[in-house]
Amino acid sequence: MQEDIIIRPKYQHQLLPFQGKPLIKVLTGQRRVGKSYILKQLIQQIEQEDTSANILYINKENMAFDSIKTASDLNDYVQNNTKQGVRNYIFIDEIQEIEQFEKAMRSLLLNPIYDLYCTGSNANMLSGELSTYLSGRYIEIPIYSLSYTEFLSFHKLDNTNVSLNQYLKYGGLPFLKHLELSDEIVYDYLKGVYNTVIYRDVIMRNEVRNTAFLENLVVFLADNIGQLFSAKKISDYLKSQQTNIATSQIIGYLNHLSNAYLIHKIKRMDIVGKKIFEIGEKYYFEDLGLRNAIFEYKQSDIAKIIENAVCNHLLYNDYELKIGQVGQNEIDFVGNRKGEIIYVQVCYMLHEQSTIDREFGNLERIKDNYPKMVVSMDEFAGNTRNGIQHVYLRDFLSMVL
Repeated sequence: MQEDIIIRPKYQHQLLPFQGKPLIKVLTGQRRVGKSYILKQLIQQIEQEDTSANILYINKENMAFDSIKTASDLNDYVQNNTKQGVRNYIFIDEIQEIEQFEKAMRSLLLNPIYDLYCTGSNANMLSGELSTYLSGRYIEIPIYSLSYTEFLSFHKLDNTNVSLNQYLKYGGLPFLKHLELSDEIVYDYLKGVYNTVIYRDVIMRNEVRNTAFLENLVVFLADNIGQLFSAKKISDYLKSQQTNIATSQIIGYLNHLSNAYLIHKIKRMDIVGKKIFEIGEKYYFEDLGLRNAIFEYKQSDIAKIIENAVCNHLLYNDYELKIGQVGQNEIDFVGNRKGEIIYVQVCYMLHEQSTIDREFGNLERIKDNYPKMVVSMDEFAGNTRNGIQHVYLRDFLSMVL
């Protein structure tokens, strides 16, 4: 554990209130977003604060722990390495690799000498295994790719337009701090990460057979960031490409990709009636670098990319997101954080009066007093219109919302 770990204070603060409490702390998120290092960050903190602590760290990506395959194996390992009379901190990385792990965790939770932490790279772990056996006994903490300010910190960069463009191009996977930020090197690494996510967390876990279609579906999503569509729309598109896939199968594949945290599915809601629409949603990538590694990064796609960046920043700031609908007008993002609402429109540039009227006008139709803003790549920002802020993207991504 003697590693040089860059602290990510957001997660440290989120974990602190639950340390030592009889709850399983579950860190979820896509592979390689830094879940393991959040655990190691916490381990270093515990080692400093509790010198008598017994710390067990099980990393299921390490072959040294290959023998731990089932709940019984996990329970036996912990029992055999437990120390009496002290607090035993149990950290399990990629716990979904252990069959029926939830049974062992439920059993260990009964003993107050254990403080339990784990990470997982598949949302089924919560919607299925954990929620069934451990309802009310765990707390989920989502871990995301680096925010823009974290990216600057990891790479020791100044907050400039050059740095912003690097972030939009290469994304926020923490390991990039060890690499030269050049297309050839970064995208080679990111393609490897993408292949791991696809094959281990989607294809193998869900026994996907039509792998060619799955990868074409990811490319389709990468090309259609921010577009409203349904599984039927995708099916119709594929039929036009002489590929016949049932709508139900497409829905299944989209769920697999969401469960692996490769993409975020954002549903639509009627802002006035608060109704959630069942048809038509948008998809955004958890990490822009992965999106750009599998689908050519082009300047013509900049509007999609900045919309994805805004989505990720809102999620990082703990907002639950919906696409807003006001009559026939759309609001790009409606964020809700424990009843605190924010409305955000995103566009590339506000050069034309018609664009200004559209982006601000949509927000002006919302008759409440929650914060509203338009985010764009215009550096000349800071003005307001009827209380609606105009914010430069670099400033927005630097905000603690």
